[in-house]
Amino acid sequence: MGMAVADYLMPAVAALGAWTRAHLVELPGFAGSGEPPHELSVADHGKAVAEWLESAARPVLLMGHSSGTQVAARAATCCPGRVAGLVLASPTVDPVARSWLRLFVRWRLDSRREPAGLSEPHRPEWRRAGVRRLMHLVKAHLHDRLEDSVVDVAVPVLILRGRDDRLLTRHWARELADRAGAASVVELPGAHTFPWLDPEAWSPPVREFALRVGAADVS
Repeated sequence: MGMAVADYLMPAVAALGAWTRAHLVELPGFAGSGEPPHELSVADHGKAVAEWLESAARPVLLMGHSSGTQVAARAATCCPGRVAGLVLASPTVDPVARSWLRLFVRWRLDSRREPAGLSEPHRPEWRRAGVRRLMHLVKAHLHDRLEDSVVDVAVPVLILRGRDDRLLTRHWARELADRAGAASVVELPGAHTFPWLDPEAWSPPVREFALRVGAADVS
């Protein structure tokens, strides 16, 4: 899921379901999940996802979108034997946006390029999280450095970027790929939330990547 929101990804997850078994993991304290014992860090969320992955019969393809990429990278380092490959779609937080003010400005610039109606599915999930938890979440992600986490990822990495993304620069996407080692970058139409614009867009490159890394349940 993204920053406290999950429902916007359901159509894109359904598109993956045309050729594999796909799950959308809702993190503790957000969307439809249960309450955490305390406010969690990015690393804590990564451990929660890693625990969920323990039930997987075979290594899976682990994906994250936006802030979810930071969680997915943490989870991949916690249980490398359960992950065949890692997909980072619209990864965050680019150093050009790594402060409260710069993140807000970049978010507003990007929102001008997003399709209408994107905020509608977000509002109930934002209300569920509440202002205090949302502020904690943003602060946690601003302090988490994905470029450091990907160095410790021991599986192939695919980075997806919307061509009009104003939160993720092409330069940082390439830097992440270089730091990850066995990584590639694919650009797709759209802005930061490109899976909302076209739920089918990420399916072909992700399927090709899944076949390459030997992820489970690919047809």
